[in-house]
Amino acid sequence: MTNIVAIVGRPNVGKSTLFNRILERREAIVEERPGVTRDRLYGETEWNGTYFHLVDTGGIVPDSEDIFERAIREQAHIAIAEADVIVFVVDATAGITPLDEMVAALLRSAQKPVIVAVNKCDHPQHDTAVADAYRLGFSQVFGISAISGRQTGDLLDAIVQHLTPVPKPPADERLKVAIVGRPNVGKSSIVNALLGQERMVVTPIAGTTRDAVDSVVRYYGRPIVLVDTAGLRRRSTIKESVELYSIIRTQRAIERCDVAIVVLDATRGLEHQDKHIIADVIAARKGIIIAVNKWDLIEKDSKTADRITEQIRDEMPTADFAPVVFTSAVTRQRLVTLLEKAIDIQHRRQHRIPTAQLNEVLLPALERTPPPAVRGRDLRINYVTQTGVAPPLFVFFTNFPDLVPDHYKRYIERTLRELFPLEGVPISLVFRRK
Repeated sequence: MTNIVAIVGRPNVGKSTLFNRILERREAIVEERPGVTRDRLYGETEWNGTYFHLVDTGGIVPDSEDIFERAIREQAHIAIAEADVIVFVVDATAGITPLDEMVAALLRSAQKPVIVAVNKCDHPQHDTAVADAYRLGFSQVFGISAISGRQTGDLLDAIVQHLTPVPKPPADERLKVAIVGRPNVGKSSIVNALLGQERMVVTPIAGTTRDAVDSVVRYYGRPIVLVDTAGLRRRSTIKESVELYSIIRTQRAIERCDVAIVVLDATRGLEHQDKHIIADVIAARKGIIIAVNKWDLIEKDSKTADRITEQIRDEMPTADFAPVVFTSAVTRQRLVTLLEKAIDIQHRRQHRIPTAQLNEVLLPALERTPPPAVRGRDLRINYVTQTGVAPPLFVFFTNFPDLVPDHYKRYIERTLRELFPLEGVPISLVFRRK
């Protein structure tokens, strides 16, 4: 059983700040203007021995027909339906507004426990706003400051009274797959198609997703965590601080994933920013898949896929080990293939090649093409062993480790990949003195 607590309210009352305060880490993007949080954000936390999932939602504007506000409202409704307890955040400095009253009416119809958090009560003189909040019709009202943490402990005490005590969840061993790429290449559409529900806000406007959001899909009973991320733009085009936060969020998603699916737009091909994103995933030593999305939108013949794959290989030779999959979120073409390859790549990342096998197979290949002499010194590689997994780390013992040239390191990596199944797996090579 999982306890779920949803934080809801109109825009710009401090929901994401409270979300971050309770989690004690900066998960949600916080900006002093409405509409920043668009998707449902989930985090796991604990209070007095009770564990629960906390859900942050976008600001609710009940009657708006704005394309974003309508999508945000739908996301908030789903969060309310999932929740065991709802924390309704209002703003002490603004007082109770007609929009707050409309949200309150929506929450009353949900027939769930609702706790009102009157935020921005930074000083005791602000507590007069608490009395005014009782007219929203809920019996539990707390004056808090999400920024300073004032009285958030009392709020949490009230929240857990409505929850079922559950034990601490075990370490998360699930496969985590990050969906990354430039804005508007179809990342959220891929996630939604895999999940079979509108988990992400999807609109035709680039940059809709600003936070990294976790979802879970089951593939033959195996849970896979999908992380949809804000589209990455070139830094020179970032004019808003919120865009910079989104890049940081995406980088964090790459860091905590096992495998990253880099989504390209088939109608535009491999672009400069795509190369940067691919390089970021490889630098983080995560498993990598290149998904060429919107495959349904281009005219093609039997050789089109081969030509595009060859172009990617030519322009990104450092990523020539990454599988290229041609997908369509609209027709669901090859989306299951993405999951299958992610599972296979993670298995390869975790596999340890026995030392005896490494030396028996690899050293003869290196002896046939030995390292060149450097500064009049003959280089010899005497022994190799794999010392790490996820990502794989190979240690080579040689007489002059500092003199091994880069081009020979690349040759060793190519040879390793020819001899062992390492598709989609960045590897690290270390050279040490014999």
